[in-house]
Amino acid sequence: MTDFLNDWGLTAITFVPLAGALVMMLIPRDNEGAHKQISLGASLLALALGVVLLFDFDYGSAGSLQFVTDEKWIEVINSRYILGLDGMSLPLMALTVLVMPLVFIYSWNHIPEPGNGKAFLILMLILETGMIGTFVAQDLILFFVFFEVVLLPMFFMIAVWGGPNRRYASLKFFLFTLFGSALMLLGFLALFFLSKDPATGELLRTFDMRALTDVAGAGIVRSSQLLIFGGMFLGFGIKVPLFPFHTWLPDAHTEAPTQGSVILAAILLKLGTYGFIRIAIPMLPEAAEAWAPWIGLLAVIGIIYGALGCLAQTDMKRLIAFSSVAHMGFVMLGIATLTDFGINAAIFGMVAHGLITGMLFFVAGSVKERYHTLDIGRLGGMLIQAPRLGWILGFITMASLGLPGLAGFWGEFPAILAAYQPANGIPVETFRTYMVIAAVGTVLAAGYLLWLLQRTAMGEPSEEFADDPNITDVSRIEWIAWTPMLALILVFGVAPGLIFEITDPAVVESLNNCLQLPAGCEGVAEATQAAFGG
Repeated sequence: MTDFLNDWGLTAITFVPLAGALVMMLIPRDNEGAHKQISLGASLLALALGVVLLFDFDYGSAGSLQFVTDEKWIEVINSRYILGLDGMSLPLMALTVLVMPLVFIYSWNHIPEPGNGKAFLILMLILETGMIGTFVAQDLILFFVFFEVVLLPMFFMIAVWGGPNRRYASLKFFLFTLFGSALMLLGFLALFFLSKDPATGELLRTFDMRALTDVAGAGIVRSSQLLIFGGMFLGFGIKVPLFPFHTWLPDAHTEAPTQGSVILAAILLKLGTYGFIRIAIPMLPEAAEAWAPWIGLLAVIGIIYGALGCLAQTDMKRLIAFSSVAHMGFVMLGIATLTDFGINAAIFGMVAHGLITGMLFFVAGSVKERYHTLDIGRLGGMLIQAPRLGWILGFITMASLGLPGLAGFWGEFPAILAAYQPANGIPVETFRTYMVIAAVGTVLAAGYLLWLLQRTAMGEPSEEFADDPNITDVSRIEWIAWTPMLALILVFGVAPGLIFEITDPAVVESLNNCLQLPAGCEGVAEATQAAFGG
């Protein structure tokens, strides 16, 4: 079993969902029960494999790639089929294989109209393969293929099963991300043609992410590094989305079916931030240092703009979508510091945001199903009509605003703290200004989230819905789908070291290849390890 995991474990976990989709294509469309069983079974099998990998993972060597597969693939361009897992990718892979079965469980009684469960479930399985593959790929072309695999399934999920403005939202999502991906691919090609072995001065001519990380931009002049990083910045920044490239996100979330919104918030947005910490920064450290103040600036603008956008919303899903812009701003602020402390906080923030905002969209979908509206002005009294649903919403909003003891706190507070002492070569005073602005964003977050909770859950039910018999409390299927996410929000809030102790060795290893820790950061790192139980 160990030999299989070491050689083909990551391949199996990546392509099991796709195999399930291929099996479903052979089954008639009318047999919806079989499609539900196969799709759920495929995602549960991927989860089981993920659990096996978690137990077999050598946490003492979390800074090194494990379960590596390295085989021939496209020899004519020297692209290889390379998969690997380390402490940076493990939490995100685990998040993916956990969330997807929960989405399939929720879909058991929530296939959106028009009713074509076969196509809908197949698209979600293809999405799962693309997302897992992105987190474990170690070749730039393979990474790009998986990165783009998620584009069409999400486009069709929005365009076919979305709301009234689904065509506009889906086209906007498609064009934004496709434009960014084109520039990102140009950056990958530039790395292929320009990277050199620093020992010999010979061109590498490889897409192997391990080799490109080791040379860290050697042989590429500063001006070229800046341009290449700019292409990656657009490709990854649009996917995050980073301000001002965020405009596709509120439209996509508002029009997408509940499952699409959950997947988009919980996992898809993390592909962009993961691209920064896995590819852009380690491979182009000199350019990353030059770009860092601008990334930090856009991050804090996104924090404030997203919060103010939330305060202006009347639609529950659109408000949650703007909150994602703000929360991903904290993640990008941590990344922009170029420190192990900040990037550890960013990875934790990715996981926390995935669990919390994914749950918010689950609840929003259930509210829409019961009330047939997400207009905040028409809602109210949920704690009276559906008390369990109201308390779940209250719990998630507290986590989202960063209440200590819940996962959201560890995604925001360390990112703000990391801005106090960025990496060498980055203007300290500038980032300390960013720190203050980001702290103001947490106050605004409390404002819009408490406002949302007060308007939707508290008070008396509105006359429109006071006697509506369709407004029921949380169903058994919803409890099954939601309980693991609710539990992890609490567990990671109480024991953040469960994630930090995994990510820290990999982050330090990555940064040691290309960057120097800022003066005095060693003390911060030691204090952080003590606080996180390390």
